Amino acid sequence: MIYLKSPSEIVKIRAASRIIGQLLDSLDDIMKPGISTWELDAYAESFIRDHGGRPAFKGYQVPGLKPFPGTLCTSPNSVIVHGIPSKKVILKEGDIIGIDVGVIKDGYYGDAARTYGIGAISSEASRLMEVTKAALEIGIRTAVAGARVGDISAAIGTYIREQGYYAADDLTGHGVGRELHEEPQIPNTGRAGYGPRLKAGMTLAIEPMVNIGTNRVVEHGWEFMVADGSLSAHYEHSILINDSEAEILTKA
Repeated sequence: MIYLKSPSEIVKIRAASRIIGQLLDSLDDIMKPGISTWELDAYAESFIRDHGGRPAFKGYQVPGLKPFPGTLCTSPNSVIVHGIPSKKVILKEGDIIGIDVGVIKDGYYGDAARTYGIGAISSEASRLMEVTKAALEIGIRTAVAGARVGDISAAIGTYIREQGYYAADDLTGHGVGRELHEEPQIPNTGRAGYGPRLKAGMTLAIEPMVNIGTNRVVEHGWEFMVADGSLSAHYEHSILINDSEAEILTKA
């Protein structure tokens, strides 16, 4: 079921989402060579709780896997999404890392992701990040009342292909707000004019996940990896559908 959120619900979703925007901005200051993904996770949990929220990912359950142990999904280099924070994963100069985070506040959810470069990164990595961020921006511009989910998917997927990259197979955006994952699913490839019609009051998480070498994905427990080991980037915002342009909720 696709939920249209009431004005009072939107206020609460906006508050949860704003914590995420503030957190992701603050991570710029600590994304340095030598930090572990476990340290990033501990920092994020403290930040979220200090700002009146709770981690939405920690303890999240899917069939066949243990509950997710982290506040963040920390996904370096060829890990597309759902990387598990670890003291053993130490970031080094030239790495890129996708950080995905969800927050609950007053019973409502926000969700966003951003990819960071660690120190000086390659031109290849920098361009991948720029293209993935631009794909998200294109998807958000397409997301207005009256459009269809397929319009978002087609706009994102066409741009990614034109840039010579690949949208990761079977990994999608989604509705968000009352729950962490709601209908509709929002693929990163698709056909314009198809899928549910967007209406004012929908809250969606749009999230292109873009690989350099292939669309194919392999799973290792929670983690989704690029099948050929090439780099992947991930950007995501929670947005509110309006009659004109969408509002980005996960901004600081």
